[in-house]
Amino acid sequence: MSVVGSLIFCTYCGNLLDSHSSSSHIQCHVCHESYPKSKFANLKVITTSSEDAFPSTLKSARSVVKTSLKKDELDEGATIKEKCPKCGNEEMSYHTLQLRSADEGATVFYTCTSCGYRFRTNN
Repeated sequence: MSVVGSLIFCTYCGNLLDSHSSSSHIQCHVCHESYPKSKFANLKVITTSSEDAFPSTLKSARSVVKTSLKKDELDEGATIKEKCPKCGNEEMSYHTLQLRSADEGATVFYTCTSCGYRFRTNN
């Protein structure tokens, strides 16, 4: 008998049965119930899982991650003393978003408070 990849359990006590013995019967080591190996000769195990059977933390977090911004959200943000590359103004507003994979830095979006020039950097 060759039952590869299949787990056979005792129907009386639930113990995992050892199907690798050389005799014609499989005996439970806990309750000593005996099963003929021929009973498992044509054993076919089919397993299925529903999509939500193994929830992923990352997959569930996808619903709370922002993937786009509205125009008025780009103007919001903290201000920082940073020189605008276009007009030379000394103050810019900024905000960050995680646009790449979680093990990489966030993207920082800058907006000049004077001329409205926008640019971004990847940290």
